[in-house]
Amino acid sequence: MANREALRELQSRLAARLQSSQDATRTAQWLAVECGGQGFLLGLADAGEIFPLAALKPVPHTHGWFAGVANLRGGLHGVVDLAAFLGLRGPALPESVREHARLVALNPAHGAQCALLIERLAGLRLPDQLEQVESGDPATRPAFAGPVWRDAEGRAWQELDLAALARHEQFLGIAA
Repeated sequence: MANREALRELQSRLAARLQSSQDATRTAQWLAVECGGQGFLLGLADAGEIFPLAALKPVPHTHGWFAGVANLRGGLHGVVDLAAFLGLRGPALPESVREHARLVALNPAHGAQCALLIERLAGLRLPDQLEQVESGDPATRPAFAGPVWRDAEGRAWQELDLAALARHEQFLGIAA
């Protein structure tokens, strides 16, 4: 009898843990990155794998923000320098940030075989760590720019919708 009670108790604890973990994964979470001195939040559901900065093959006749193509796990990915694309700096990646630079692939579900070159990973962010702030008229922002959030230290983080970015006309128009 005691064994049955212990088994029921174990089953109920496991069910509660499973439910709790499923609820936690439904909560929006972001990957915080830095580019051009600005903080950005990328939805974990929209981002794919993170890679070290790979050797990039330049592609002629493209915009300066299109850094080239990289072989990531056997697949060719177009690489967009996020800071240069957003106009935060020129197309040349400063040598001082090269060591921390990473490639964040977009989720393959978005149909874009590309990765974003970011200057530094800043960790994960949860909704309860941030507070949404007013950031002007949403109609003046590009469709891929979501709300602005502020963390406990007062730093602003611009949310980017990677699915909308993958469909954005300028992002898709790499030809110079």
